[in-house]
Amino acid sequence: MEIAIIAHEMKRELMAQFCIAYYNILKHHNLCADSVTGKYIEDASGLKIEKMLMGDSGGEQQMAPRISYNEIDCLLYFRDVSGTQSSKSADEDALNILRLCDANTIPAATNIAAAEILVRAIERGDLDWREYVNPIRRLVNN
Repeated sequence: MEIAIIAHEMKRELMAQFCIAYYNILKHHNLCADSVTGKYIEDASGLKIEKMLMGDSGGEQQMAPRISYNEIDCLLYFRDVSGTQSSKSADEDALNILRLCDANTIPAATNIAAAEILVRAIERGDLDWREYVNPIRRLVNN
């Protein structure tokens, strides 16, 4: 499973703790994140993370085409909605990423409760149908 991880600055510690708690599930999947969040999670949890550009420098924009082409199977997106992180362009990037997930039927969790439900669903195999949608997984399995 290809899992994209995004965490705003004020949510990185929560995301790292989440990844530590669900290490035994997440370690079996391909994880990607922007470079800052990815390094933070790697250092805290020991999980291997494919790191993209920094969020402000295009990390979320690099994920958008992967979501559009169904190369991402689920998104864990811990957003800072308090306004301390928000700028107009950051809000637009977030809405674009979530819109793309909706358009491509990619499950997305924007808070820790939804993320726990999603990761447990992955563990049970509830998202195995993504194998037939994700072109990367189709190539690997054929």
